[in-house]
Amino acid sequence: MTGIGVEVGAQAARSRALAVLRVRGRALGLAVLPAGVEVILLAGGSTGHLVGPGWDAARWVVGVFAVLVLLAATGIALVVARARPAMSPTVPVPEESAPDLYRMVRDLAERLEVPAPSAIALTPDCDSWLEDRTHSAHGPPPRPAPDELTGPGPQTHRRTPTAPVLVIGSPFLWWMRVGELRAVLAPVIAGTGPSAHPDIAAARRFVRGLDAAVAVAATPGRCPLTRGVCAALGWVARLLLHGCREHATQMERGVAAAAAERAQAVDYGLRIVAQEQVGLAYAGWDRLLTRVALPAWRMGRWPCRLDAGVVAALTELSRRDRLAEGFASRLGERPACDLLEEPGTVDEAASLLAARLFHGGPAESGPDWAPVDWQAYPEEVVDRTWRADAARLHRVLDALGVRPAPNPPTNPPAPVPGGPTLARVLDHLAEPAGGTSHRAAPARDDEDADPGTERSAALAAELSAELAREETAVPRGATAAGQSPRSALWDDGGGLPLVPLQPPRTARELLADHVTAMVCCAAVDTAGAVPALDWLDGPSLLLHGERAADLTPKVLSLIEEGDPGPLRDWLAEAGIRAEKPVRLV
Repeated sequence: MTGIGVEVGAQAARSRALAVLRVRGRALGLAVLPAGVEVILLAGGSTGHLVGPGWDAARWVVGVFAVLVLLAATGIALVVARARPAMSPTVPVPEESAPDLYRMVRDLAERLEVPAPSAIALTPDCDSWLEDRTHSAHGPPPRPAPDELTGPGPQTHRRTPTAPVLVIGSPFLWWMRVGELRAVLAPVIAGTGPSAHPDIAAARRFVRGLDAAVAVAATPGRCPLTRGVCAALGWVARLLLHGCREHATQMERGVAAAAAERAQAVDYGLRIVAQEQVGLAYAGWDRLLTRVALPAWRMGRWPCRLDAGVVAALTELSRRDRLAEGFASRLGERPACDLLEEPGTVDEAASLLAARLFHGGPAESGPDWAPVDWQAYPEEVVDRTWRADAARLHRVLDALGVRPAPNPPTNPPAPVPGGPTLARVLDHLAEPAGGTSHRAAPARDDEDADPGTERSAALAAELSAELAREETAVPRGATAAGQSPRSALWDDGGGLPLVPLQPPRTARELLADHVTAMVCCAAVDTAGAVPALDWLDGPSLLLHGERAADLTPKVLSLIEEGDPGPLRDWLAEAGIRAEKPVRLV
């Protein structure tokens, strides 16, 4: 039954591929139609059948039109054939750096009776796929090994189709065991079989070429004449894409169905368990990026062991969540990252690529873009983030003319009267005693505006403006010195970040983060608290050896209602002195 399912899926994919090629054939026929009419008119004139002034004029008009159409069709065909298709940004894994991984992939391909992938690359995402990189713009394909029977000779220069590149999600290598990775990759590698069919390969090249032509036509910064030509090119390419979109979609579904059927015979039972690990790895990776990596990227630091961090995050999840207890027992088995010769180097490269993709950092390390290890994360990221936010908060208060809170009498006197204190923030955001809580009126067209008092709304707006000015002063996504955008890790090097992790923070969220940072600075400087890293929640505050997890509701009460009571009670209970100045950046 498996063989029948494979054949049915492959046949469906081939029929859809032929439908895509028929769209190309109809476009070609339409392009040569005026030339065919001109040939008929010329033949009729030479035989004496189509003679007269009217026919002569028709021959001239049709001939000129045919030449223009042929020139336009030739130009479009050249662009479609030579335009560089989009290539996913990945970390290449040469065979010498992962011989065991290549051996496992080839053994799996041999068992599936499909061609082995031509190369392996890693992507900082929880997904795996095959990617065709046979276009000349992507570099020469890998040279095939010489035939042991015929030796080097004319037979070795025959044109053979190059298998696609296997792209593996880097979190899979660190979280999954070797058997689980093999089970997950089986249906992916099985896709190399249908990909080798000439009709499917030709249909994919045509669709990728059209997509690349649309991208070429949309390139900005051209002169008016070139823009007109590109507009016509883009219109034709989009029209052809619209005509073959449904066929291409059905073709890929047929390829996936055939690959899934072929992989049924390989580790089917283990694949069910491995799919659970895929979902768990995705959840841990997303949480690690948004809660742990993003604060570091904002501070100009990029964690250089993100994939190892996934293991720590999911291990912590298994410790907290009783539903995940069974997953921790797997950690005694051999991890898939052991298939790499130098997993630390690969993890560092994937971590840097993740920073570029999801945040838009430079391609190389520098003074303002340095790697950070997990052991140094609390000091290099958490503490610096808190103090930078606290300094920004007090700069904005200075700009608003908020008077510093007076220092309490001390012996000796405080060296800086009215320094940066938490009491200044509390006094400003607190509503006057006995007064009415004045809330900021939402805009007419924005009923979902952030709640808060007038003071908190004004302070949040100024913080947003100050942060926007800082981000404008430091351009993000610039490549390293001496490196052109074309030499970056992907095709055009522009539009960074390609995959933003989160939408921009609202004004209320910015204010809450800054007030929380000020509270944490006061806790560190006056109560002996320490910054820490929580694998699931990111930066955290350890107070008396325990994580302070109940701070956010009290900060929101101050911001939204102007009530400092819950926060003051919490500070008093924790022994935090709000009136003492804190150390800023």
